[in-house]
Amino acid sequence: MQLSSLRLGALLASPAVAYLVLFFVIPGVFLFAYSFWTAAAFRITPGFDFANYINSLTSPLFWKVTINAIMIGLFTATVTVALSVPVAYYLVYVKKSKFVLYLILLTWFSSYLVRIYAWRTLLGTNGLLNTLLLQFGIIDQPVEAFLFSPFAVTLTLIHIYLPFSILLVVSAFSDIKGDLLVASRDLGTSAIGAFFKVVAPNASSGLLGAFMLTFILVAGDYVTPQMLGGSSGQTTGLLIADHFRKTGNWPLGAAQAFLMFVVSLVIYLCISKIGQWAGVIVKRKKLSERRVV
Repeated sequence: MQLSSLRLGALLASPAVAYLVLFFVIPGVFLFAYSFWTAAAFRITPGFDFANYINSLTSPLFWKVTINAIMIGLFTATVTVALSVPVAYYLVYVKKSKFVLYLILLTWFSSYLVRIYAWRTLLGTNGLLNTLLLQFGIIDQPVEAFLFSPFAVTLTLIHIYLPFSILLVVSAFSDIKGDLLVASRDLGTSAIGAFFKVVAPNASSGLLGAFMLTFILVAGDYVTPQMLGGSSGQTTGLLIADHFRKTGNWPLGAAQAFLMFVVSLVIYLCISKIGQWAGVIVKRKKLSERRVV
């Protein structure tokens, strides 16, 4: 009986596994092989050379845009998850409103590029933000730094990925029964205390997943930095895209893509370790409180 269940599970999972292998694993292997090749005058020469990795690691431009991508990604992911938590808490525990959830999903019906152009209009020198600041007398002349800056990139990416993060956090909270919150409130815990003692520890893996997925999508984005970043808002994704589209240096772009993958993996491991340490501290605190009682 157990063997037949395993076969059935393998049969049901085989289409998804085949799709991932065909369109993700195999292209990833080819891309990794490309990273050791060389390119000159739009001609790629097969080989095995670490020059692409060495040139990237010793390039000030690569480190500049990589640090920029990491900072924008971490800040965007932090703000996005922080804004998603109260919305998800309301949708799951306060008022299970499908209408509000559908309104959040409706934002995806607008084009990605349309939203970027909308923010270009809002942040421009003649945009809504500068107009309001001028009317209230906060500034004397339009602020050009609002557009074509890391601020514009971050603000736009928060708007774009916030609905996605909300759905992930809602899914994480949905696995935690509301009865646990009621029980904690009956034991004298405040609403905020119930969240940090009941919801947050049990939904930590989901919150971490929402944070990291948002970070990876933001750090790898190259359309928004290209249209709103200017010279100070460039990221690694835009640099890699230029290697593939403009310079024709696919091996260098592939090497930088894998270096960015390693950076994302290190950040994930660090954040996971910090989460584990925080969990251990919380458990020790609870044990000490019980001993005192």
